Amino acid sequence: MLLTGAQILMECLSREGVNRIFGFPGGALYDIYDELSRSAIKHVLVRHEQAAVHAADGYARASGQVGVCLVTSGPGATNTVTGIATAYADSIPLVVLTGQVPTALIGNDAFQEVDIIGITRPCTKHNFLVKDVKELAETLRKAFYLARSGRPGPVLVDLPRDMIRASAAFHWPEKLEMRSYKPNYKPNKLQLQRAAEKLSQAKRPLFIIGGGTVFGGASEDVTALARLLHAPVASTFMGLSGFPGDDPLWLGMLGMHGSAAANRAAGEADCIVAAGTRFADRSTSEIGKFANNAVIIQIDIDPTSLRKNVPVQLPLVADCAQALHGLRTLLEAGVREEEWARNHAPWLEHLETIKRECPLTYRKNDREGICGIKPQQVIETLNDLTGENVLVTTDVGQHQMWAGQFFTYTRPRAFLSSGGLGTMGYGLPAAVGAQFAKPESQVVAITGDGSVQMNIQELGTIMENSLPIKIVLLNNHALGMVRQWQELFYKKNYVATVGSFQPDFMLLAKSYGMPGYRITEEAALRPTLQEALAAPGAAFIEVEVAPRENVSPIVPPGAALNEMIIM
Repeated sequence: MLLTGAQILMECLSREGVNRIFGFPGGALYDIYDELSRSAIKHVLVRHEQAAVHAADGYARASGQVGVCLVTSGPGATNTVTGIATAYADSIPLVVLTGQVPTALIGNDAFQEVDIIGITRPCTKHNFLVKDVKELAETLRKAFYLARSGRPGPVLVDLPRDMIRASAAFHWPEKLEMRSYKPNYKPNKLQLQRAAEKLSQAKRPLFIIGGGTVFGGASEDVTALARLLHAPVASTFMGLSGFPGDDPLWLGMLGMHGSAAANRAAGEADCIVAAGTRFADRSTSEIGKFANNAVIIQIDIDPTSLRKNVPVQLPLVADCAQALHGLRTLLEAGVREEEWARNHAPWLEHLETIKRECPLTYRKNDREGICGIKPQQVIETLNDLTGENVLVTTDVGQHQMWAGQFFTYTRPRAFLSSGGLGTMGYGLPAAVGAQFAKPESQVVAITGDGSVQMNIQELGTIMENSLPIKIVLLNNHALGMVRQWQELFYKKNYVATVGSFQPDFMLLAKSYGMPGYRITEEAALRPTLQEALAAPGAAFIEVEVAPRENVSPIVPPGAALNEMIIM
């Protein structure tokens, strides 16, 4: 039986287990949307194509499945680029479907034609232009396989309109062979044995976990390993939620705004197991001064990430979960837990002293004109009022760092944020995707007054779909992180960061039919947050916070992690 390209597309998506698409229709997609209306796949209409990608991204991060979005050609396709680059930087599995003008018009400057293949080549794991409807099913099969396998990432499939309207016999390739792409999942046994020996002999071991630990399903094994060895754990920003934040072995986030305990531990450890992190500059600061006393064991499924930024003595090309499970098996067989507990006790006591003397904290009293509710207190209160089933998304800026510092994440995939690209406007649409992925979870989107306006139109998507998302806006009337750098490193030359026009956020929320709560006094913070979080449906909560509060600590440019400034 012959099927149209649109029918083949729907059949392929169904076989890949897709039950929800985030998208926005347009001229190149008429036939696809017509077929979609007869499909069991549910469509979520966003208000901007960038938001479609971020929503699919949030869905993927929260669920562990491939996120899918669908947009039209030309401006619809180009509007996805920021979202695609965001997913690429954080290794998130997406399939982005873009409409395209008919093949005969490609290259002729046709209406709403753009070379989206060329534009997205640097920020996709792979992309495809479908030139023959007979190859559509195999192309989609490859797209999903590439997106979810190895180091995950976004894959784009460009769909010319004539390929969608043409017909062909449907053939689903049950087995897929790609000779040039064979990711390695299993760790080398000899390297694994060497790593286990180095780790078992260490006096000051440290685990550093990244996003690959969280999204690679390795949290259980790294937690068991750390407890077996009595070894402390720190994380990159992307690794937050990969280890229980209430465990005594937890040191917190390391890096530019990391905890003193985590940053000091990285400099003093004699053996570091780095799982699922590429040692990005925000985590290491000055690379030449990073972990100079340690033998580094780096685990990553992407061989190009090994030794990319930091010299590594023992690289392991492998899936994080398989490698950590292998280490766990080898070390459990030794039955040396009492010895490790005894040997590592001085190390843990030393780090506990740092925790006590240099905790992540903030001045609760006003100073030098800093007044208003402290943003850190807002995060702490949210943490107190939400249960283990909470899922937090953020935008980018000061509020993002405070959410990383002062919220305790106890289960994997509980924290979704743009780490590698640092995309303002990510948090709100990502919360949409996360809520669809985890309808039983309480989704809280923490944002700032600069970031929230990047994709604020998605309030309409939230209300149209009756999503019970709670939006918490920390309003400091500034582009806070840029203002902070201008204060600290540019002699307080505040350019384009403070005093800009703002809408009345309560009226804006009301215009979408969303209940609004505005908090201006500290005494009202806890009861108002409690009321808003308990209320059914969505809520927009604006908190007027201290406008000159800075993120602390901060590692200045060119400094080592232990040379942080504490404000």
